[in-house]
Amino acid sequence: MVEPSTPAPPREPAATAPPRPVFDRRRAWLITALIVAFMLINYADKSVLGLAAVPIMDELGISNSTYGMISSSFALLFSLSGLIVGFVSARVSSRVLLFTMAVVWAVAQLPVLIVASVPALVAGRVLLGAAEGPAASMSMHALYKWFPANLRGLPSALQISGAALGTLFAAPVVTWLITGFGWRSAFLVLAVTSVVWSLVWWRVGHDGPYGEDRVPGARDDASRDRDRDRDRDRDRDRNRDRNGGGARDGDGGGNPDRDGDRSRERARALAPAPRERLPYRRLLLNGTVLGSIAGAFGASWALALSHAWLPVYLRTQLDLTPGAAAGLISAISGFSLVLLLSVPPLVDRLRRRGRSARWSTGAPQGIAVILAAVAMATFPFVDGTAPHLVLLALAFGGHAIVFPLHYMTASAVVPPLQRGAVFGVVAATGTLPGLVAPYLTGRLLDSADSAGTGYTHAFLLSAAVMLVCGLLALAAIRPERDARRLGPAVPAEGPRANAPQADGSKPLAQ
Repeated sequence: MVEPSTPAPPREPAATAPPRPVFDRRRAWLITALIVAFMLINYADKSVLGLAAVPIMDELGISNSTYGMISSSFALLFSLSGLIVGFVSARVSSRVLLFTMAVVWAVAQLPVLIVASVPALVAGRVLLGAAEGPAASMSMHALYKWFPANLRGLPSALQISGAALGTLFAAPVVTWLITGFGWRSAFLVLAVTSVVWSLVWWRVGHDGPYGEDRVPGARDDASRDRDRDRDRDRDRDRNRDRNGGGARDGDGGGNPDRDGDRSRERARALAPAPRERLPYRRLLLNGTVLGSIAGAFGASWALALSHAWLPVYLRTQLDLTPGAAAGLISAISGFSLVLLLSVPPLVDRLRRRGRSARWSTGAPQGIAVILAAVAMATFPFVDGTAPHLVLLALAFGGHAIVFPLHYMTASAVVPPLQRGAVFGVVAATGTLPGLVAPYLTGRLLDSADSAGTGYTHAFLLSAAVMLVCGLLALAAIRPERDARRLGPAVPAEGPRANAPQADGSKPLAQ
């Protein structure tokens, strides 16, 4: 007796392939504009104390060391908050994180408006630093959610250019407010600006399609769907067996076991891939991430020095008027902006042409910090006005390209789901100079025979730190090598991954 066989299961797979992210160009660039404004406010907040340093020191009668301590207090919780929020970003949307930061920025400006004193300045700077610590990394993380890997160079440069724009516009505007309405007015205007931005962001800021889902339920849902379909097919088979129906072997029904296996194999193949994670120890101790941190450390040292002491140096050592000092600071920021807008698009072009990430994004970081270090060590000994100003611009502006590039190199060796956390760690460790450089410079000024000698010692020490960091970045950043060592959990984002396909289309890799 031949047992009746059941018809082959339906050919449609039980699970469907995950949809490919769709690049929404208009919305992506709107988010980019908002994030640039976010970074502009961020750096205006950072620079306002340095721009108002001379009148604040005169009014409150504080020493260089005390002012350096106030400036360094900004970084007291800066790195720690960047680290914590980086891990929180895996569970909280970028919309909520950036909104919260901007609101706290506004609140942080209030203490000094209530009572002008050293404790009030310290309290405001500590709170501001805690809220601004994650700003660069989390805004970059939010930006990456709107762009595929091969189109992130220009948006990254624009995001970092918010820093240059912040100083470019803040220097003349804040100086105008200080000279015309008193230094407190600058803090008030920045508080109102942060509130306005936060309201706009809450309405239009959302996470983009290139962000990873935080709830790893996609695979579980697919598995439950396959189990449910398998149970339904089994029940249908039993019913047909009891009714004696179905086609026989050789009558076109096929082998139910074999066809069922094939259906399940297709379902497994089309189901969303598991969201793999790697131990953070492996991610943070590979050469590319360590080199990216070193480059950011060297660049951040120069940046912290420029925010805290460059305006004071220009006023007290070069005898510039407030307007002239603001103009020179704006010019240095303009130079940084030109670098930020020109170098990363060139990097994207090199990657599309097949250049390795090591030489297209890694080496420029080390070279930029090394050149800035050489300029930092040289300009105190140059007498001519023009050479002195050129070296000043290179020392305090030439490192700017490190900030977008070090995120690109770190991203190349990190699974997307862990990118926010690693960005937080990179930002937290790379910005530690903000805690050390301003206070150390104040101590050197107070302990030297003259202010000029103190500044020379501070600049030479800064140059040594930057030189070491630049050499480490140049030697250690090798994204292709480290991505291979970390295995398939790291998505291919190099030139081959982003190269055009045979049909001429470009993949939208995350």
